[in-house]
Amino acid sequence: MATGLPASTGDVLSAASYNSLVLFTLNSQSAASYTVVLADVYQSIVLMTNASTKTVYIPTDATLPITSAPVGTAITVYNSGAGLLTVTATTPGTTTVVSAGATLGSPTVAQYKSCVLVKLAANSWTVLGAVA
Repeated sequence: MATGLPASTGDVLSAASYNSLVLFTLNSQSAASYTVVLADVYQSIVLMTNASTKTVYIPTDATLPITSAPVGTAITVYNSGAGLLTVTATTPGTTTVVSAGATLGSPTVAQYKSCVLVKLAANSWTVLGAVA
């Protein structure tokens, strides 16, 4: 997570915190699958580098890694690997993932394309961007 975020009432915005607002942290993942965590929000890009097909999982609100992500949370994912990237829920019956046209399921992202996972409600996410 970028330094300086999230801010609390009474925090002072220092030059270092202000300058970090324009920088992104790259979270490079070379495995065939990755489950997003709270550290992936704000100024972070999940960089998926595996050359084969790969999957990014969105966990349920009940699981620890993403529990405190409020509605409106955005996670950016970039697929630099040759294979397709699929975005899906860790527990499809609990967490809903939709993409273009409110289509339920597991959208895919081609090589050199990116998408943003946006939390719309509890256990409800949409995938925006270069969805195949």
